[in-house]
Parts: sequence; C-alpha cells; structure tokens
Amino acid sequence: MSATNPPPQRAAPRLAYFPVTFFAVVMGLAGLALATHRVELLLGSGSFASTGLIGLTALVFCIIAVLFVLKCLRHPAEMRAEWNHPVRIAFFPAITIGALLIAAGVLPASEPLARAIWIPAAIAHLVVTLGVVSAWISHRTFEQAHLTPAWFIPAVGNVLVPVAGVQLGYLEVSWFFFSVGMLFWVVFLTLVFNRLIFHNPLPERLLPTLVILIAPPSAGFVAWYQINGGEIDAVARLLYYCGLMFVLITLTQVGKLLRLPFAMSWWAYSFPVAAFTIASSLFAEKTGHGFQQVVMVVSYVVLLGVIALLVLKTAGAIRRDEICQPEG
Repeated sequence: MSATNPPPQRAAPRLAYFPVTFFAVVMGLAGLALATHRVELLLGSGSFASTGLIGLTALVFCIIAVLFVLKCLRHPAEMRAEWNHPVRIAFFPAITIGALLIAAGVLPASEPLARAIWIPAAIAHLVVTLGVVSAWISHRTFEQAHLTPAWFIPAVGNVLVPVAGVQLGYLEVSWFFFSVGMLFWVVFLTLVFNRLIFHNPLPERLLPTLVILIAPPSAGFVAWYQINGGEIDAVARLLYYCGLMFVLITLTQVGKLLRLPFAMSWWAYSFPVAAFTIASSLFAEKTGHGFQQVVMVVSYVVLLGVIALLVLKTAGAIRRDEICQPEG
C-alpha cells in the first residue's frame, strides 16, 4: 500500500516563513513612542505614555528577534532565500534600525542604557548595510521591476544613527552615517522615480512601500537638527519641505492604498508618518510657526489612527491564519 500511495510531503514549519519584514512593526511602534515623547514635551505632561510605548516596543523587538533567530538556526535555507530575495533583502537593516530607535527612545530616561543599545546597533547597522550594498553591486541579477521604495530602508537607517548618537557624544560617527544616508537617498530617489515613471506599476502588495518616500527627508531633518545644534537653517528647511512634498504626493494615492487587501507590508505606513510628525514637532517648537504646529497635530492623529488600524488588521490576519505563509 505504501508503494502505491506514498505518504504526503510534510509542510515546512510555520517558523520557516517568519519574514524579516516583521521588523517594520518595531520601526512603527518605536516611531510612535518617539512622536508621543515629542507631544508630551510640547504639552508638558510628563513621559509616562512614551516610556510605556518604548518598553512595549522593546518587548516586541525581543519577541520578533528571538523568533527570527530561531528561524535562522532551524531553517537556514529559508533565511538565505530571504536574503537573496530582491525586495526582502532591503528589510534586513530594519533589524538594526529598530534597535537604534529603541536607543533613542530610552535616552531621555537612561543614557547608559541608551549607549549600551546604540553602540552595538550602530556597528551592526554598518555591517548589515555593507552586506546589502555588496549584494546590490555583486554579480547577482537585479531587474528594474525589483526596485521599490523599500530600498530606501538602509539609507533611512543611516540617517537615524545621529538621532541618539549626537546626544551620546559621537558627533563624527553621526556625521559619517548621516553623509552615507543622504548619499544613498539621492541615488535611490533617482532610481526609484525612474522605475515608477517609466516602467510597470508596483505590484499591489508593494504599493504601501510608496509611503516610505516620506521617511528619508523627514528622518534626515531630525538627524540634521541634532547635528546642527538644534538650529533650523537652509538645509533643515530643504529636508523638511521635501518630506512635506512627499506627504502630499502620498495623499494623492490614498484612495488606491485603502482599497488594497491587508498585508504585513502595510506596516510601511507607520514609521514614515512618525518621522514626519517628529520633524514637524521640532520645526514648530524651534520656529513657533503655526503651520507646522497644525501639521504636527494632524500628523500625530493620523499616526495614532494608522497604528490602531495596523494592530487590528494584524490581529485579524493572525486569527485567520494568513501570516507566515509561503509566497504563492
């Protein structure tokens, strides 16, 4: 009987399909915590909410990191396939970006703890960035269709290093990462717009990555604000208003984005909105301009709504057993 009816092939364990893109959840939650801290400072209401949020973010990061490490140990072939994936490779720096954001969130409460997180995270981010760039320029074949705004993620990570690095006293290191991040932003901005304008549209499940366009100039503004001693100069204005323009461009696509079926890539909505909220808060605080104050309030309300929607959608997807599935 066994000769004529071979046993069915066992499906791979669910852990084998645990994607690196889950670290985008950490980026979103950390961004919410940092934006909340800025709102608390403006209101003078203490830091209870932001402290709780950064603690929750650290817990989520640890859970996701443990599961991802287990995947790497038990299913190395699947991990290598993810590294070789033309889109998912860009999400590997999200691991270290999450740690850098947690360090920035911890800094107001504990400088030694922030330093203990920031130093290994910055070193690891450099290593991961070099690995990703090496893969990009190696003999591996990439096609134009593989290029998406997700490729900005390594660049965004570099410009986030100064957010806590300057306050921790690592000014020259911060300058290095900021310079590298801005260089890659300009390069990939050109490549991505060439792909969006002159080639086939992004697949539906990757359309949420369009929101990532907001992140580099917004995060760059925050980093430059730190490096420049908290001054709003011409460079700061250039970065902030570039971020604002990408917000307006994104708004023209909202109808299309809302009609998409939920996927974990929706978490790409969260951090860029948080970065722009923080940038608007710093701009408003320093200049006293009412326009940026209004933008900051609106952005923060939108951020809260986006995070709430993502949490509900993710919980629903978990209940329906729709995540950690092999790609069709």
